[in-house]
Amino acid sequence: MSNPIESLLAQHSLAILDGALATELEARGCDLKDPLWSAKVLIEQPELIYAVHYDYFAAGADVAISASYQATFEAFASRGFSTEQSAGLMRQAVQLAVNARDDFWHSLNADQQSRRPRPLVAASVGPYGAMLADGSEYRGHYDLDENELMAFHRPRLEVLLSAGADLLACETLPCLSEARALARLMDAHPDACGWISFSCSSEEHNSQGERLSDCVAALESFHSVVALGLNCTAPEHVSALLQSVQGLTDKPVLVYPNSGEQYDAEQKCWHGPANSEQYAQAAARWHHHGARLIGGCCRTSPADIAAVSALLRPAE
Repeated sequence: MSNPIESLLAQHSLAILDGALATELEARGCDLKDPLWSAKVLIEQPELIYAVHYDYFAAGADVAISASYQATFEAFASRGFSTEQSAGLMRQAVQLAVNARDDFWHSLNADQQSRRPRPLVAASVGPYGAMLADGSEYRGHYDLDENELMAFHRPRLEVLLSAGADLLACETLPCLSEARALARLMDAHPDACGWISFSCSSEEHNSQGERLSDCVAALESFHSVVALGLNCTAPEHVSALLQSVQGLTDKPVLVYPNSGEQYDAEQKCWHGPANSEQYAQAAARWHHHGARLIGGCCRTSPADIAAVSALLRPAE
């Protein structure tokens, strides 16, 4: 098993992840009020997904996360897609990111390529709760045990592992049992590696209420897990969460929280300020507290990633 994150961080002090995909697609006119969420755009306007990936690379991202977060066999089947068609859409999600990465890289001259890492593509593996489309990824307490969660994730993992990504992004996980299920699946596959990222509800706990420190310690022994951290979390919680896991893992720690705006579930809209420079300053604090991979989740944009890159990208 190769470890692309280890290789990247061996030469660069920091890896910059991309930002939000779904809310950026909404900003570009997509209607995602749908259980498939961003996976809906895979069917209707895949060229927009390519464009968002490309813009994040141009902003300085070293890693793109594919539009497969909510792409599951169960969700596609509810729309009448066959197993073969569903697998094809998952592979397409990865290929769009790969194509954007390759096109962007080939647009750079040799000097530009020498000053940054060749970007990676991470295939997004969203949680079981994302398939339910009822907010369960922010609550946890599933009705499935660890083995049942493995059975749910196994078919999609096998497709995504063969789709051409550099690694998996197992993200927005609300609980340790789902993280362990995914880590066990990756450990059982000779070519699999990926990161594990929890959604967190406080300065100490994941969304189900478990201590993030306990989760990180429990995942340390899985060789296929190449980074650990959090995403889709309020940015004001991140520094304390990072401090809570210091010394508990030798794996690089990643953070890609939300922009800081607040979501109104009743009105289905966002409120509050969004400021790229403030986000970049916060990212600098997260780096100081030990984060080696930093990006953005909901409501972050290429402008935010450009600000992070401008502030944190060292002259290497």
